[in-house]
Parts: sequence; structure tokens; C-alpha cells
Amino acid sequence: VQLQASGGGLVQPGGSLGLSCAASGSIFSIGAMGWYRQAPGKQRELVAGFTTDGRMYYADSVKGRFTLSRDNANNTLYLQMNSLKPEDTAIYSCNMIMGALSVWGKGTQVTVSS
Repeated sequence: VQLQASGGGLVQPGGSLGLSCAASGSIFSIGAMGWYRQAPGKQRELVAGFTTDGRMYYADSVKGRFTLSRDNANNTLYLQMNSLKPEDTAIYSCNMIMGALSVWGKGTQVTVSS
């Protein structure tokens, strides 16, 4: 199983970016899934995610600005990021739980700078 993340880049403060994370391979029983980020010198944090029973979670720092969604038919997770701030700069990684497996995608850099 592989997760392919895409959509990062450089954007000015106040701008928007969309991330996607597509699962491929022997996919089975996807449970919880989410987007994490890690800024330089900081610990990785959960930005937004779906719990196993489908509830959504957002970190307080992104509530009202980021929107999480998914396409179950295509095993894809999305994160729409609006009103971006310099403090959103980080490497964003997606994660999906499949049974006993915790699968990570390669991170994608998001830089918010003028």
C-alpha cells in the first residue's frame, strides 16, 4: 500500500492551497485517516482527520480555514487550506490506518510567505 500526497507549494499569506492524498495498492478497510504537519524545530501535529467512525477533527489553529474531505470510491483524502498564514508553513503528510497498518505518505512542503 502506498499513499501519494500532492498539492504543496509556495503561497502568499491569505492564499489557498489544496492537498490530496491517494492510496494505491492492496487497499483494505481504511479506518482513521488524517493530515499531519511538522514545522522546523517543532513536533509533528495532527492538523485534521477522520476518526474510524467518520467524525472529523480539526486542530484549533486551523478551524474555519481548513476543510477536510474524502473520496471513498477513489481512496483519496483532501485538505483545502484557505486564509493561509506564515505559521502554517510545514511539511504536510497524510496517514491512513488500514487494519493493523499505519501507512504514511511522503510529505509535501507548504510554504506561506510574501
